[in-house]
Amino acid sequence: MADLSQRKDAARKAAFVRRKAAFERGGAQAGYLSEVLAGYRGVPTAGYMAMRTEIDPTSAMEEAAAHGPVGVPVIQAAGQPLKFRAWSPGCAMEPGLFGAKIPTAGDWMVPEIVIVPLVAFDARGGRLGYGGGFYDRTLEGLRRVRPTLAIGFAFDAQEADELSLEPTDQPLDLIVTETGVREPV
Repeated sequence: MADLSQRKDAARKAAFVRRKAAFERGGAQAGYLSEVLAGYRGVPTAGYMAMRTEIDPTSAMEEAAAHGPVGVPVIQAAGQPLKFRAWSPGCAMEPGLFGAKIPTAGDWMVPEIVIVPLVAFDARGGRLGYGGGFYDRTLEGLRRVRPTLAIGFAFDAQEADELSLEPTDQPLDLIVTETGVREPV
């Protein structure tokens, strides 16, 4: 297990460097994500509030919110799945745990589509996050109740040849980047 942990840590470090370079190049980012979400108008969707050098889904979330409920993740505690609070463009926000912005008030919602931030992804739909397991626990719980579409949102530069994954790592159903949409192979 220590070897797997070391491989994941090394993959994270390399991916952070690639992500930072892609972020600094800037440019339009969420166009393809908007196109994908347009095919699911009205379906409860969870996005996220970008931090540091994450690719920003906000414009796609704003479009989705015009047609149905959109939420953002709220960390409850270490080792627990995420909960999602209803979000709308311009709503009052405050820092949550680990600094991610969350709505100051609002109802809880259950998404059927989850836009997943990530550090690295591979062509098989593998995802490497920050290491807390929040999205893996959350997707596992949501998928136990009903099909839940997990859309990884990242820069092309975040793709890795092959990630070392654990049985608890939840796969992505789609990967959307600044240049297109990919289905795992």
